[in-house]
Parts: sequence; structure tokens; C-alpha cells
Amino acid sequence: MAATKTTLKTIGSYAAIGDSFTEGVGDPGPGPGETFLGWADRLAVLLADQREENEFRYANLAVRGRLLDQIVAEQVPRAKELAPDLVSFCAGGNDIIRPGSDPDDVAERFEAAVADLTGAVGQVMITTGFDTRGVPVLKHLRGKVATYSAHVRAIADRYDCPVLDLWSLKSVQDRRAWDDDRLHLSPEGHTRVALRAAQVLGLEVPADPDQPWPPQQPRGSVDVTRDNIQWAREYLVPWIGRRLRGESSGDHVEAKRPDLLPL
Repeated sequence: MAATKTTLKTIGSYAAIGDSFTEGVGDPGPGPGETFLGWADRLAVLLADQREENEFRYANLAVRGRLLDQIVAEQVPRAKELAPDLVSFCAGGNDIIRPGSDPDDVAERFEAAVADLTGAVGQVMITTGFDTRGVPVLKHLRGKVATYSAHVRAIADRYDCPVLDLWSLKSVQDRRAWDDDRLHLSPEGHTRVALRAAQVLGLEVPADPDQPWPPQQPRGSVDVTRDNIQWAREYLVPWIGRRLRGESSGDHVEAKRPDLLPL
């Protein structure tokens, strides 16, 4: 039996599934160790503010580095078991950036997971990819990301899912929306995504996620080149090395919030 359509007024629980983007990498948390907040945590706070105290529950099952099939195997069953009013499902990005990947094939597997989820939870919000036109290395994958994002929007239409459209969020195309590794959002970037997600769900938000950034002094080509070399040495080379060794940044990492707990 299909789940009942969820509205903003009935969202009393939320589970986030995905990879590093949804785990919140790039947005350091207040606790000790390598903990993160991220857009999903920030969205959960906005949703909790719509309810009485202790009436809202939230789980974040996302783990950095996870591929789509891993998310489907590890996180989707748990999300179905929790059966929250809302699930955010962002996956496939790590698959798309792998050499030789086929966005059509990834989209087929993504759709199967969406079909599975929509029959078990209140509502599934799905997420497009970012426009990577200005991102070193990833800008060469822009066509694949666009193809996958088009599939995501078509899947959303077929299953009546709200869409968190990151491609159209122009503010995250600014360098300041990204962490030093240029692969994950900065705290401000995560905040803007959370605000857009809240808008998609019908919330009134305290700020415009596409609000222009303050003007910035132009940088010379020498400074840009120096930064690019430093970035490649510090982030790109280790990332490539992990891929060649078959390692993942998420090895030995567990979900930070595996149960639906009050905020």
C-alpha cells in the first residue's frame, strides 16, 4: 500500500540518507573529534521549530564515501524500518564521478530505490547534482552530472517527490560555498542548501538561500595558480590515491544518528 501523502503540518519525523554531502562533511560540529553538522541537520532544526518541544524526531544515516548500491543496501532498509514522515535521499554522486560510470545506469538503480522507499515512508525528497562548471576536475564531468540530474527530476515526477534542485541554486557556485577541499560544502554552503530544502517543503525561511555574496576583491592569476597547486597537493592527490587503492573516506565510519531521536 502506498504511503499517505505528507504535508508540512504532518512532518513529525525525518531521516536523511546519503553520502558525505548529507553527513555534513565540510561543516564542523561543536563536539570533539571529526563530527559534522551539514544541511540535513540544519533542515531538521528548521522542521523541529514547526513543532512543540520534543515532538520532532530526526535520524541521519548518511556516511561519507558511500556509493549508491551501498546506500541502498545499508541505509534504505533502516529508513524503511524507521518509517519517518520524511526521507531525504541524495545518492549517486560518488558513482557519477568514477571513470567509466554511466549516469543512465546509475539513475535506473536510483529509481528502484525511490520506488521502494515511497511505499514505506511518508514522503521522499530527492536531490539533483550541483552545476560543476567552476569546479576544478569536476567541471569536466558536467555533462554526466546534468544527465543524471535530468533523470532525477523525471523520477521525481513519476513518484511525486519534492526535488531539492541544487543545479539551480546559483549561490553555491561561489567559491565561498565550498570547503578547502572543493569537494564538500562550507558551513555557509550547507546553510544555503538547508534553506532551499526548507523552501521546497513549504517552510518560510529566515533568509534567502540565493542571496548574493558580499563583493570580493579580484584575485590575480598568480594567487589562483598557487592555490590550485596547493589544493592538488593537499586534497586531489590523496583523493586519487584512495581511489587507486580501493579505499574510501567512509571506511570504518558509522552513521552519526542511526535512530529517530528528539531534537
